[in-house]
Amino acid sequence: MRRREFLAVLGARLSAQGPTILVHEHVVVDFGGTDKIGPGRYDPGEVLRLARPKLEEVKVLGGVRFQDCTPQFIGRDPALLARLADVVGMEIWTNTGIYGAAKHRFVPEFARRQTAGELARRFIREVARGVDGVKPRFIKTGVNDAPLDELDRKLVRAAAITSRETGLTVASHTGSGRAAAQELEILDEEGVAAEKFVWVHAQNEKDHSWHEKAARAGAWVEFDGIRAKTADWHLECVRFMASEGLLGRTLISQDSGWYHVGEPGGGNFRGYTYIYTDFLPRLEPAWVPKLMWENPRAAFGA
Repeated sequence: MRRREFLAVLGARLSAQGPTILVHEHVVVDFGGTDKIGPGRYDPGEVLRLARPKLEEVKVLGGVRFQDCTPQFIGRDPALLARLADVVGMEIWTNTGIYGAAKHRFVPEFARRQTAGELARRFIREVARGVDGVKPRFIKTGVNDAPLDELDRKLVRAAAITSRETGLTVASHTGSGRAAAQELEILDEEGVAAEKFVWVHAQNEKDHSWHEKAARAGAWVEFDGIRAKTADWHLECVRFMASEGLLGRTLISQDSGWYHVGEPGGGNFRGYTYIYTDFLPRLEPAWVPKLMWENPRAAFGA
């Protein structure tokens, strides 16, 4: 059976379980650094041509929303995402915020100087006015490992203030449970409920007790990066959460895509179908609507 026919058959089967949302994926990434990033480093038309069929496959499989987690200064391109959304016929969300992980390599100079409050005002303006005509629908940040240093804490505080003022959810690249716990403390200091926090890349923490602690505190625990080499571990993570009655605080996604600016043809630009074709069939059928529809809407909004 050809791939298109296979996806159509699988899509028909999955449609019985309802529509789906991918909460953590990427279209473009640009790791050139804050001093180089800017317009003209790649051809948006080429990205659209390459990304369109990958997103159309998601739509065939029941995908109705795709959350692009590429932050500003690493290739965020809301105008391109809007074009893709139009041609594919799918919601594609973008974000505001600044990413501090990777040893602060992608933190611009102004973010190092400004206070958390000043940064939050920047983010709030983006939410109110839009970026290239597109309104950010969530806040993306990222931290290094615990103990969080001053810059990490400032970026999280700015995200928390933005969340408090806009109602948007904070999705934070966070490797360890200790770092996630410190981020939740900052949100609490700013009067933001844990329900507004998504622990991104929680699969990198190997101690399930941290997953349980974060979820019982009310946070969302996101196991992303799902692919063939990691599927067994991801499955264990999801099963653990289910066994503890915490499936309702769990998110899953692939962290896939990645048209790499500067590499011929975008480099290894992966598609977004593995979670549908290989991972969801390994889950209990009753879990799929919760993980792929109910939880994403509860975490990020409809």
